[in-house]
Amino acid sequence: MATPILMPALSPTMTEGTIAKWLKAEGDTVQSGDLLAEIETDKATMELEAIEEGILGKIIAHEGSEGIPVNEPIAVMLEEGEDASAADSVTVGGAAVAPAAKPAPAQATVPAAATPSGSRMFVSPLAKRLAADCGLDLSSINGSGPHGRIVKRDVEVAQAAGPQPAAVPSQEVVPAAQVPAVQEATLVPAPAAPPAMPGQEFTEIPHNNMRKVIATRLYESKQNVPHFYLTVECEIGNLLAMRKDLNGRAPEGEGAYRISVNDFVIRAVALSMKKVPMVNVSWTDAAMRQYKDIDVSVAVAIEGGLITPIVKNADQKGLAEISVEMKDLASRAKDGKLAPEEYQGGGFSISNLGMFGVKEFSAIINPPQSCILAVGAGEQRAVVKDGALSIANMMSCTLSVDHRAVDGALGAEFLQVFKAMIEDPLTMML
Repeated sequence: MATPILMPALSPTMTEGTIAKWLKAEGDTVQSGDLLAEIETDKATMELEAIEEGILGKIIAHEGSEGIPVNEPIAVMLEEGEDASAADSVTVGGAAVAPAAKPAPAQATVPAAATPSGSRMFVSPLAKRLAADCGLDLSSINGSGPHGRIVKRDVEVAQAAGPQPAAVPSQEVVPAAQVPAVQEATLVPAPAAPPAMPGQEFTEIPHNNMRKVIATRLYESKQNVPHFYLTVECEIGNLLAMRKDLNGRAPEGEGAYRISVNDFVIRAVALSMKKVPMVNVSWTDAAMRQYKDIDVSVAVAIEGGLITPIVKNADQKGLAEISVEMKDLASRAKDGKLAPEEYQGGGFSISNLGMFGVKEFSAIINPPQSCILAVGAGEQRAVVKDGALSIANMMSCTLSVDHRAVDGALGAEFLQVFKAMIEDPLTMML
């Protein structure tokens, strides 16, 4: 019996995906466990495995198809010996599945409106909001989703074709009955691109899923989370000396490690969270959610975006273990090989731009966490000690705090403990 293959939820927060590459072609025999396709999520490219054996009868979503909601059909699987025409009879939610249109150029014109059967217009909540923001008349847009449902990509094509006068739709606009359990990602509608100035040349680089999701989450964080900032200056002379000594004692070959300043920061943050546990929280409208485990997210720059792999139970790990684990996480993050549970969650984030020479900066909180520590470069500065001018290695650290969950005094208490550990790193060994 022909059965549809649906866009899977490859992570708890995934709402849509992009078909990066098909690893099987129409007509290929498939065994259980075979890799069918590579799917790009908001954080990584992951492989889709076949659950059952059969023949890949029809590919619905072609390579490069973007923004496919979870539970939307992407292909049809046939049983051995079943005729290929059987793929055309497969239905999802009572409607026959049809191949998705291949990605169209931005200059594509809007097709004539097609009214779905019945008196109601099917439209996704995101498409409805985007159309309202852009001043587009939904009745003039042809839906490409199931049952003629208008989805995000239809509104984007209509917007690219030029502005249209808004009109009050004659039909009742309601969500389609077959809307999947996981809705489309709520992306921030981008303003219309300004016209190019005379003589101005440019190249447009399309956003990938990761960049879209990063933009949405950071925008929502900055809009909805009341940030405030606390900065401390840490003297790191003792830390640098200990780092040099520990790396000099590191074994060769198997078990080798090289501790970085960032490894000290991760451990100091974890131990400070243990001493000041009320920073390890998330705000909810009903209650404060305090986490039992001390899991520290660390921002890692990768091609096309940013990801925050997690050092779990960081308070229970020594510097060498943190160093080895962090290098492994960062390497696999850049290769897109992290599992969802390795970058989703965490109770506190660290963003370190010191290696780029950035002296000081403020980071945007990564919801639902309440704090993120921005770490600047260590450098020699003139300081006053005991009334005399001297030179010391200093590092600026700025804590961004969600004021709903962590107030100023609590944030200051955390930084006080953190600063003490960084300046006297022997205390991290106790």
